[in-house]
Amino acid sequence: MDDELDMPRTPQRLGFFEKYLYIWVILCIVAGVVLGKISPGVARYLDRLAIYVGEAPVVSIPIAVCLFFMMYPIMVKIDFGEVLKAGKNLKPVGLTLFVNWAIKPFSMYAISVFFLGTLFLNFIGPEAVDHVKIPFGLDLLSGETYGVGKVIIHNGAKVLEVPLWRSYLAGCILLGIAPCTAMVLVWGFLARGNDGHTLVMVAINSLTMLFLYGPLGGFLLGVGRLPVPWQALVLSIGIYVALPLVAGYISRKAIINAKGEEWFKIKFLHILTPITIIALLITLILLFSFKGDVIMSNPLTILWIAIPLFIQTNLIYWLGYGLSKVMKLTYEDAAPSAIIGASNHFEVAIATATMIFGLSSGAALATVVGVLIEVPVMLMLVKVCLKTSHWFRYEGAAA
Repeated sequence: MDDELDMPRTPQRLGFFEKYLYIWVILCIVAGVVLGKISPGVARYLDRLAIYVGEAPVVSIPIAVCLFFMMYPIMVKIDFGEVLKAGKNLKPVGLTLFVNWAIKPFSMYAISVFFLGTLFLNFIGPEAVDHVKIPFGLDLLSGETYGVGKVIIHNGAKVLEVPLWRSYLAGCILLGIAPCTAMVLVWGFLARGNDGHTLVMVAINSLTMLFLYGPLGGFLLGVGRLPVPWQALVLSIGIYVALPLVAGYISRKAIINAKGEEWFKIKFLHILTPITIIALLITLILLFSFKGDVIMSNPLTILWIAIPLFIQTNLIYWLGYGLSKVMKLTYEDAAPSAIIGASNHFEVAIATATMIFGLSSGAALATVVGVLIEVPVMLMLVKVCLKTSHWFRYEGAAA
């Protein structure tokens, strides 16, 4: 048996914030819509506190700070020493990487285009438009076209006017290229999977995102006729992935050296856990204060976005689970392999959508729908794992 399978399983469970995350998101939708009606200028004022390039806002400072505190607690939990153990789990690691990066981004694109651009287009509105930021690095004149969008002046700022469904598509794309690196630790434990494999993949996914998120995102957004210059994606990855990743790595080592690993895990992480959720919820309230009119005029908007996301999550789960059976993996490796692929790193997706397209964009709204369905859908898939565990051999029965 591998060393990582012998290590004691630290009890993990969904905390109070995580367990009821979908409820907090629903409350944020209500709070944001009410805020947008009562004080419509609050979120706009905060979003205008930005770093500008020419007349175009590039980085919203308050949101950037909020999103950093959303990402840092996740990154500080990652132990990159686990990457060294990947060689002991080549088959499940290879399967997870294949599903995460060779299948998932493209299936998300195809499913989203079919539902948002065809099946639900009349419900969303064929003529409905969205106003998104002009991508960083571009100096476009009013009236110019870029991709499927047109540059206009809106509320005193230069923005890109694009079809609303394509803005939703952009958010789905950003979710599809962001494999989960945080809550899968909980999902894997609840499914009674191999904790060692889950830890390895958390570390590997964080590193591969630095190199693959930008190219894949740029390619798929370009295919979706919402091209984003590589500078914008590099800046986004730098601010919202690399910066908190480096800060988390350095502070993790420093704290463990000073206080010990037990203090770090029991005391420090316990304090940090609610910070991610609180920062996320503040961001969501601001986002929905912008989107109140869209939601009120078309209350089923969230449903139209949620359906392709739900189908994609299940498709990727069953693909990973089925391939695990074909590859004759043990249940302990099969369960996390399927779950890691199905789950999304919605924090990175929200951060990227907010920075590239804007807090008020349909892309940002689509990434938030990913948050709304994450917990109930993943809990459902954990139960599926437990109910079907007899389909696989167990580690103790391995030859």
